[in-house]
Amino acid sequence: MAIDVSHKHEPDLRTEKECFPDIDPGIDVAGDRVLVQLRREKTTSKGGIILVDETKATLRYNETVAKVIQIGPLAYMSPDTLEPWPEGPWCKVGDLVRTIKYGGDRFVVSPDDEEAPVIFITIQAREIISRIRSFEHAQRMKAFVD
Repeated sequence: MAIDVSHKHEPDLRTEKECFPDIDPGIDVAGDRVLVQLRREKTTSKGGIILVDETKATLRYNETVAKVIQIGPLAYMSPDTLEPWPEGPWCKVGDLVRTIKYGGDRFVVSPDDEEAPVIFITIQAREIISRIRSFEHAQRMKAFVD
């Protein structure tokens, strides 16, 4: 199956605060887990058209760009010796990362601003796929490839 990348993708012009609002997840992550906050889905198109619920749901469940919120005390340590991994941690709190599309423990926190819900995922430390170099790079990343 060929992947069509010929069409130009619109960058996400929202601010980092709009994509990743400050909201308390209400948990403390344990063990070797990492808590990430997924990029909040768009509610309107670039042209200002309000997106229908089905489109927002598709965006929400295909999102892989996230912000690291917490890192468990045993993350990035050898399970046998509890020594830190030789290459060090793959991310730190505040980093923007790409994470797995499926899996983890997903939960929703409703914000006070009446905008789209905020989705958190508790994942294993090894499920951080890559660190994103900057928010500007994240703005150009599509949630999934058609």
